[in-house]
Amino acid sequence: MRLFQLLASTTALFTSSTALAETYRTESGPITAEVLAEGLEHPWGRAFLPDGALLVTERAGALRILRNGVLSAPVEGLPRIAVAGQGGLLDVATPPNYATDGHVYFTYSEPGEGGAGTALARGRLVEKGGAARLDNVERLFSMKKKTGRGQHFGSRIVFAPDGTLWITTGDRGDSDRAQDFADSAGAVLRLNRDGSIPADNPFADGSIGLPVLWSKGHRNLQGADYDALTQNLVTVEHGARGGDEINLPAAGKNYGWPVISYGRHYSGQKIGVGQRKRGYEQPIWHWDPSIAPSGLAVYDGAMFGEWKGDILVGALKYQMLVRLKRDASGAITGEERMLEGEFGRIRDVEIAPDGAVLLATDEPDGRIVRLSR
Repeated sequence: MRLFQLLASTTALFTSSTALAETYRTESGPITAEVLAEGLEHPWGRAFLPDGALLVTERAGALRILRNGVLSAPVEGLPRIAVAGQGGLLDVATPPNYATDGHVYFTYSEPGEGGAGTALARGRLVEKGGAARLDNVERLFSMKKKTGRGQHFGSRIVFAPDGTLWITTGDRGDSDRAQDFADSAGAVLRLNRDGSIPADNPFADGSIGLPVLWSKGHRNLQGADYDALTQNLVTVEHGARGGDEINLPAAGKNYGWPVISYGRHYSGQKIGVGQRKRGYEQPIWHWDPSIAPSGLAVYDGAMFGEWKGDILVGALKYQMLVRLKRDASGAITGEERMLEGEFGRIRDVEIAPDGAVLLATDEPDGRIVRLSR
């Protein structure tokens, strides 16, 4: 996800645009949208580099650099990736201390015995002579149970202020896995940046659940960010037919899928026992009908002051950007739907260091769109 403390100028990234800027109305006034890049094959995740350049993943297995309005050739050095269905190269992230740390983190669907599963790796980006590669790539986490199903891999990476990181997974199309605490599917996972397990993880001793687990009972977590307002992780996940959720996953908690849900099966049948059951957490917001949410970012920039602390969510099905308005306590008070149908399926939402909002569209000819004023 985005680099929280990046202070470098992003002017270089925005010096070129492939289309004329367009103006759109919002509740807080007009915003300008311009296309920074196009021709990307299902762009999925993005991360800033210190010079303002942008790393962009393509689900088909390529990592590119967008700098001075120009997309690079694919970065070399990635591991083998299982590209099928919803699987492929997924999120990319640079830590807050990237200038001294030097690692690029990424998630992907890893091939293995039985099929594929979500994995996390990191490497060092080296640029020389106009070419780029990842060196010293090391896998930090791999889902042990791999299957041939092509859906629900997750997956986002979020750096926590304490130096740990979270990654999110999906249930891999098998809902019962989300309730199996010996399985890393349908979960938020927490690791140290070297892949080791933090000693204060809720199941660190392994007696009740996998040591890597942070929370369970999630269907398909495709958006996540650190929320300074609540000092917590905030996530968004797909429901089935309705029941998309915003959660604040807490250590050791169970968020219910598929025991409870605000949605229904695609057949129309009831899911589990209904919407509530003792021992299972409630979302702080849900959608019915589903908007098919994906990327999520908490707005902490200066350009859109009225959005400070609000949650921005990209929607695939309704092809829009949703702003969830919040009060000073972090409670969601309502929503604004923006840009519906203007740019296609919104896969990722990032906040640039200058406060602009960057969108990525999930299309065969995907685009990077910058929102500003």
